[in-house]
Amino acid sequence: MNQFQQLTYLLKDSVSHKVYRTVIAIFFISSVLLLAGCEREPNLYLHQGGKETTMDLPKIDLELKVLWDYEFKYDVVYDWEAEWKYGWDDEDNKLFGKIGYTEPSVFEIRRYFTQDVQYGAHEAPYKNLIQSKQLTANYDFGFWDILAWNDIQTADGIQSVRIDESSTYEYVTANTGQTMFPSKYNAPQFSNSFYQPEELFAGYEKGIEINRNLDGFVFDENRNCWVRKLEMQIQPVTYIYLTQIILHNNRQHTRIVTGIDGSGNLSGMARSVNLNTGVTGRDAITVNYNMRMKFDQQMKDGEKVDIIGGRVLTFGMPKLNPSRLDTHSYMESLAKVRDADLNNRHYLDVKMQFYNGKDSTLVFDVTDQVRRLYRGGVITIDLDMTKVPVPVRPGGSGFDAVVKDFEEKQWEFDM
Repeated sequence: MNQFQQLTYLLKDSVSHKVYRTVIAIFFISSVLLLAGCEREPNLYLHQGGKETTMDLPKIDLELKVLWDYEFKYDVVYDWEAEWKYGWDDEDNKLFGKIGYTEPSVFEIRRYFTQDVQYGAHEAPYKNLIQSKQLTANYDFGFWDILAWNDIQTADGIQSVRIDESSTYEYVTANTGQTMFPSKYNAPQFSNSFYQPEELFAGYEKGIEINRNLDGFVFDENRNCWVRKLEMQIQPVTYIYLTQIILHNNRQHTRIVTGIDGSGNLSGMARSVNLNTGVTGRDAITVNYNMRMKFDQQMKDGEKVDIIGGRVLTFGMPKLNPSRLDTHSYMESLAKVRDADLNNRHYLDVKMQFYNGKDSTLVFDVTDQVRRLYRGGVITIDLDMTKVPVPVRPGGSGFDAVVKDFEEKQWEFDM
């Protein structure tokens, strides 16, 4: 079996996306070998003989990998902390959770026996839930595929992620359902926005051979058993975006925008992900998430601004596996992102309340930023409130605030 090349990455604070190098050890108990003698005949055929092998999963060597380590060009490294003005306090932790990922500790395991055909078709899998990080299970001689993903636990017991492993045995997909909120922007197939998924990690190893000759096995004297170790990477298949709308000049004679309705939407994101391959589905949806407004935040230059911020988890952009894109061959990776995301747009919309009691939904085109940060990161909109018309109609004017270019910070308002 090929070994994964060991990579080293710089760990940057709690926002780091974690990749867990998971070592799967399949143990053949020595007493079984003694019964078989040198010939290693059917007594080693563990499933038929009723014998069991022990598999440790996951034995995690924490290899912390920063997925926000984009290197835009030579010696220009992405610094999310410099871009993130909103901050993060205890109230944000209550509303959104912490900025970064939480290490998973419980895993769902699916083992597919393809008999004597390596990379063969899947039949119904053997299912296991790993809580003690050790699994004792039966294995026949032949080829096996193993899929792992983290078990999801939520505080309220309600899970957004839906796991589909019945449509086909060849792969497992994850998706979320629609909310009650309408989706107005760039979601042609769906009338409502979708719930954001929980943190989801997955790993897949296929074509694992277990043969009578015990090729690849070594004897472990401490455990008195024959051991073969396989390596698997458990990687995130959900990606974190931190979104912030910085309201400049919001307080003049009075505060222009006084609040928000508490939610935002990010459109053009993938509806689902294939847990075996990490590739997202083709359907674009709008993801609904919570946002919060903070007043009188001090900038480094002394300016006081109001900031609307939040954290949103998504499956990423459609038709991509971001984990396979090299952040250090950035321009090459960005070209692949643009090809996959062609004809797809990403909009961020927020309903704001104004001082006169009226409200309006502002919609920002953030396509360039989402593509630029294909594994997640900070999406920033700088909005000069002296250029934003105050709505006068009941129920909101519904105008769009479109950011043409986030680097030059130019805006165009269509009434």
